[in-house]
Amino acid sequence: MSERKSNPDRDDSERAFFGRRKGHKLREHQAELVDHLLPHLALDIHTEAPADAREIFGAETEDVRIEIGFGGGEHLAAEAQKFPTTGFVGCEPYVNGMAKILAQIEAANIGNIRLFAGDAAELLAWLPRASLSRIDLIHPDPWPKRRHWKRRFVQDRTIAAMARVLKRDGEFRFVCDIDDYCAWTLSHLARSQDFVWLAERADDFRQPWAGYTMTRYGRKAAREGRKAAYLRFRRV
Repeated sequence: MSERKSNPDRDDSERAFFGRRKGHKLREHQAELVDHLLPHLALDIHTEAPADAREIFGAETEDVRIEIGFGGGEHLAAEAQKFPTTGFVGCEPYVNGMAKILAQIEAANIGNIRLFAGDAAELLAWLPRASLSRIDLIHPDPWPKRRHWKRRFVQDRTIAAMARVLKRDGEFRFVCDIDDYCAWTLSHLARSQDFVWLAERADDFRQPWAGYTMTRYGRKAAREGRKAAYLRFRRV
């Protein structure tokens, strides 16, 4: 799952959408990657943002996408290899997730991924206006208790933040196997004048879009009988 829990009862009006930053101890090589490879790929949002997000990557980059909470990195790595002229920014504060994507970057020599180990809302605020072609949020933590709903990533203010950084006709894609969070997301996006839901028939949200890379969590949910919804919203 792409968001992590810790102290969910904390009253935090500016709250981050994640919690626990570290789980099990990293293996030796994973720790080396975090220490030596991550600094070369990490974005520093305390510097001035580029005028064009493509500047983060290089002259050959045609557009830029971000994945919020990439978990084990399966989807992010697969997409980066399928679309070598697209720059990908993976946002994940969980250090074990960072170690996993770094191992995949090293193994496949992936050159079009940059990483941000922090709050996705801060990353969105830093990026220039109309700079992204797509934002993916795949199997986020649903924060199922009502008192914790304020910690869900999908909120009116984050929808506005996504609208600011997405190009016209860019997309926000959301995958979730929790019915309540899917309904929450649909209701929040429906009241935004900046997005339109792209589904025209039931299979448009019941089935993954073409070329979708199933994540480890997605396979686990399917084994346990939970059906995911695959929601696509276009920036108008």
